[in-house]
Amino acid sequence: MAVRHRVRSVAVAVVRGESPQVFLAEDIDVLHWVLAMEWVARADPASLDVGLRDRLRLALREERWADAVVAYMDHLHTAVDVYDGERVHLVDTVEMAPDEIQFRPLFRDAP
Repeated sequence: MAVRHRVRSVAVAVVRGESPQVFLAEDIDVLHWVLAMEWVARADPASLDVGLRDRLRLALREERWADAVVAYMDHLHTAVDVYDGERVHLVDTVEMAPDEIQFRPLFRDAP
C-alpha cells in the first residue's frame, strides 16, 4: 500500500509576549478574522481609551479584520509574526515510509 501523502498550506500567527499565543487558519484572510475575534475582540474595553475602543469596534463591525489587528498591535506595542503558506503534512498511512525514505537526498551517494 502506497503512502498517501497530502500537503496543505495554512497561515500562522504568533502573538509575542510572556506567553506567546499561536493562531492557525486555513489562509491569511481567515487568520485575520481569527486574530480579530480571538485576540482583539477579547480586549477589556476599560483598558482602552475611548477613541481606540471606538476605532476597533468600527473596524470589527465593518469586517476590516486586519485593520483592527494592526491598530490593537500598535496600542499594545506587541509584534505579531504572520506566516502565510506554511506547509502542513497529512499522512493517511505510513506503511510504505521505510521504502519511500530511500529516495530522499540523504540516501544519495556523493558524486
